[in-house]
Amino acid sequence: MRRDDPRALKYIVDHLKPGTVIERRFEVANKSGSRREVQLYPGAAQISDNRFLFADGRTPNELTRWTSVRPAVLRLKPWEKTEAKVTIKVPGTATPGERYAVVWAESGTPPDATHNVGSVVRVGTRVYLDISNSGEYADFRIEKIVALRNKKGLPSVVAHVHNTGRRALDLRGKLVLSDGPGGLSAGAHPVTEGTTLPPGGTGTVRVAGLDKSLPDGPWTARLHLESGMVQRDFSARLIFPKPGGASVAWAVITSNRRVWYAAAGILLTVTGATMSFLRYRRYRRRSSTGNQTRVPSV
Repeated sequence: MRRDDPRALKYIVDHLKPGTVIERRFEVANKSGSRREVQLYPGAAQISDNRFLFADGRTPNELTRWTSVRPAVLRLKPWEKTEAKVTIKVPGTATPGERYAVVWAESGTPPDATHNVGSVVRVGTRVYLDISNSGEYADFRIEKIVALRNKKGLPSVVAHVHNTGRRALDLRGKLVLSDGPGGLSAGAHPVTEGTTLPPGGTGTVRVAGLDKSLPDGPWTARLHLESGMVQRDFSARLIFPKPGGASVAWAVITSNRRVWYAAAGILLTVTGATMSFLRYRRYRRRSSTGNQTRVPSV
């Protein structure tokens, strides 16, 4: 069960054997003062350039062909909310590997006498479905962190991460700077979310929003990253460079001692993808009984 998995409270995340059927119930709410006709359907998605990307419209893929949503259409009164159900039927012939999709709720306004252009609004929740007869394996490694100052002197930190597992990762976390010059502490700073690493992939996550007046250091940098129930930490003595520069900190393990080094480095950048999500309630069916967990709004 995944009630302790933070990702499963936002997305549909599962690891299944071929021939398995699962269900999820979700809530769709009309947050406007007008009647809405909402279409519900699955659409294809993929991970590219370390971002979770969804296809246009109802573009299909293998996972969407296994997925159905009922009802397909909802007609909601102002401020009304109701439930719908997603069913995923994995065929017995399914090959191992992770698939991606989005369950969409779409509402459109067609052109009329006073509006020449119509509009379409849709929100969705991601689906990460791994198929295998063996156990699930998710893991990652933080390889190094890079301290930067842009030409205007604004500091940031970039972490290089390697996905060593067989599940995609949605990375989040925080950086704590302490033990700075004169014993200063710069507090905790969140990692910019939006990086999704495919199985075996490498990429970067960024910590921005640091104060321009932040001293160069050295600082003790403690980076915590997590994806679902997998958590990793990285600590180093870090020095921020002069404007326009970069410095790298990474760990070398020698015997039982951990020694930290710093050197000149090359900046690697990453862009983030964001999307809105449905509120849904999780149901899992492997037999005639199931457990229900209420999930808050995202």
